[in-house]
Amino acid sequence: MNIIVTGGAGFIGSNFIYLELEEHPEDRIICLDNLTYAGNLSTLEEAMKNPNFRFVKADIADIEAVHKLFEEEHPNIVVNFAAESHVDRSIADPSIFLQTNVIGTGVMMDACRKYGIKRYHQVSTDEVYGDLSLDRTDLFFTEDTPIHASSPYSSSKAGADLLVLAYYRTFKLPVSITRCSNNYGPYHFPEKLIPLMISRALADESLPVYGKGENVRDWLYVEDHCKAIDLVMRKGRLGEVYNIGGHNERTNLEVVKTILRELGKPENLITFVTDRHGHDRRYAIDPTKIYNELGWLPETKYDDGIKMTIQWYLDNKKWWEDILSGEYTRYFERMYSRR
Repeated sequence: MNIIVTGGAGFIGSNFIYLELEEHPEDRIICLDNLTYAGNLSTLEEAMKNPNFRFVKADIADIEAVHKLFEEEHPNIVVNFAAESHVDRSIADPSIFLQTNVIGTGVMMDACRKYGIKRYHQVSTDEVYGDLSLDRTDLFFTEDTPIHASSPYSSSKAGADLLVLAYYRTFKLPVSITRCSNNYGPYHFPEKLIPLMISRALADESLPVYGKGENVRDWLYVEDHCKAIDLVMRKGRLGEVYNIGGHNERTNLEVVKTILRELGKPENLITFVTDRHGHDRRYAIDPTKIYNELGWLPETKYDDGIKMTIQWYLDNKKWWEDILSGEYTRYFERMYSRR
């Protein structure tokens, strides 16, 4: 099969590409990515060596570029990872989130309708559900939980999800959606919580934690997430939403303290800062549906996954140091200008 993966130069998308190339070497993977601030071509350096992989730089909201790619590659499946995803950035400038996450999704699905595909899969987030109370640990997000987004980012993802389901109902487009909890693992962009804390702790810099660090997230190792997406896009029921969770709830403060402990750094590096506007309190996913239908369960325990993640950042300092220095943008110019 020919599979277009949008946003494949980002964190989860790149991990998904490597999984597909390894697990399904018979398939051709085409990565469509605009290489905005969180997209990093060096992340795909090993994939570039595979003859069944192609990289195309383009915006998913660019109708002409998207249709040209469909005409060239005749995809069977489209997996849409492409999204602006940082909550703080969405508060500062919501417009780009609407353009990429909503308009871009519509452009991709219109191309799917025009050229015909077996499956359009939308990668979404548990943040579309809003949040849960910290003192109701018995409550979890299910696929029937009403959408109640809190930020411009999560609202744009919720809007995209509704658009995907509308295309299924109105146009019979073969679609599926997965909503995941917080991912962690290799190639995570350094401004996100876990890699940010790792890089700053290694430099003995202060570790900024919102509020009192009491906000709870359900952490999911990225490879487990990618395996779930692969299952849903190949075997999941059309028109369905599947929640993907890790059953690994931790407060932000617990996560930060774990990182400091693993790195042998003192807790006095932690600095509590003014909380984010509209900061969601707790995310927790019930993945019963995907287990019952497809047999998926997370394989990586948090205590193991966080150690593997920290070790990856220790072993790959150049990758994230280049990003922090801006070198990754110069890398793109060197690599892509010749293509």
